[in-house]
Amino acid sequence: MAILDPSRRAFLAGLGASVVPGALAAQTAPSLVVFAAVSLKEGLDRAGFVYVAKTLQPVRFSYGASSALARQIEQGAPADIFISADVDWMDYLQKKNLIIAKTRRNLFSNHLALIAPTGSKLKLRIGKGMPLAKALGPGGRLAVAGPEVPAGRYARAALTKLGLWDQLEDHLAPAENVRAALAFVARGECPLGIVYDTDAAVEPKVRIVGLFPDRTHPRIVYPGAITASSHTLGAQRFLNNLKSPREADFFRKLGFTVL
Repeated sequence: MAILDPSRRAFLAGLGASVVPGALAAQTAPSLVVFAAVSLKEGLDRAGFVYVAKTLQPVRFSYGASSALARQIEQGAPADIFISADVDWMDYLQKKNLIIAKTRRNLFSNHLALIAPTGSKLKLRIGKGMPLAKALGPGGRLAVAGPEVPAGRYARAALTKLGLWDQLEDHLAPAENVRAALAFVARGECPLGIVYDTDAAVEPKVRIVGLFPDRTHPRIVYPGAITASSHTLGAQRFLNNLKSPREADFFRKLGFTVL
């Protein structure tokens, strides 16, 4: 996948007018509650809107870091579906019998990107020995998701593989989730950051400097599953719809790889 092109930006800009999922739904139907990685927000908001239009069942989304959402489910938060940004946090819940294993499926994949503010003229070729620490400048920090967050784990793995972790470990700006890391760069608080390619696509105040080779980090996989505590009809149908040709095409337009 290459640097974001103008046509893709224009496509994403049109998403802002979407109606909030559930707004058109009949209030007599029980709401379907989806806990999902925040990097999926644009795609799932649209998928929820389409689902509501078809079924008249309200859908409510709770977006955040997969680590935080998994722990909320562990503590009894009422979720029907969990969609993680990595397999580790889904495995965590499965080992505790908090998801229905037979409903688990891999949905999407993504790419890891180095980003800078739009006005930055920085050019870097991502690879071993790249002067990333020098590129941060005096006092500059690299925005990344926290160590428990999937995007943060992928970033650490990539930097370690490229032999850069030791020189950058003390120059990080850890964020609550990947969108918070994106915001650090968009606001100019950090000169560089590591997020998903699809995150950069929805923020006009950043640009992609380059993509980390997929071989530098574990494969980015978004698994989804129904929680063991769910008693709401429609959860399986919602998951199935995410694999439909129409929804798959939409997620591809956002930059995801559909698995």
